[in-house]
Amino acid sequence: MLIAFHKPYGVLSQFTPDGSPNRTLAEFGFPKRVYALGRLDADSEGLLLLSDEPGLNTRLLDPEKGEGHLRTYWVQVERVPEAAALAKLAVGGLAIQDYRTRPCRAWLLDPQPEVPPRDPPIRFRKNVPDAWIALELVEGKNRQVRRMTAAVGHPTLRLIRTAIGDFPLGPLAAGKWMEVSAGDRKRLRL
Repeated sequence: MLIAFHKPYGVLSQFTPDGSPNRTLAEFGFPKRVYALGRLDADSEGLLLLSDEPGLNTRLLDPEKGEGHLRTYWVQVERVPEAAALAKLAVGGLAIQDYRTRPCRAWLLDPQPEVPPRDPPIRFRKNVPDAWIALELVEGKNRQVRRMTAAVGHPTLRLIRTAIGDFPLGPLAAGKWMEVSAGDRKRLRL
């Protein structure tokens, strides 16, 4: 079984609490014996896959497996990035702790997407504009997107994973889930 879930802000990508005030996956009524494939930080939102199939995590998310595991993020950042900042993100090699990022795709979303407001809302600064960019990565280190945007001078305000492979989050509402059909599994190259 493979499940697509729109993880809301403030929810851990695990079933057991960690002592923080964050909610867990346990409250969303998933079938027994499923587990999250990869993760999203509690302060990130969007597409999270869950499964009860052993080995699926490695096949889907291992960066050595080719392009079947691309992950697309919409990132609301402080200030409007210029082409040079987006190029720095895309070329790879940004130092994140003891790791250097792989090349990725990075672009300014035009037009800017309309997304439902977040609860709690993002911080607002009257004299600092914000913008939405997209990043398409083949890896997923801890808080990588946030560290990448900060490294080029554009701190992340909001982060939404919108696709894994060719499988989009689509209109699935925050906190809702659905079983992935056999046809949609092909979009994930599984």
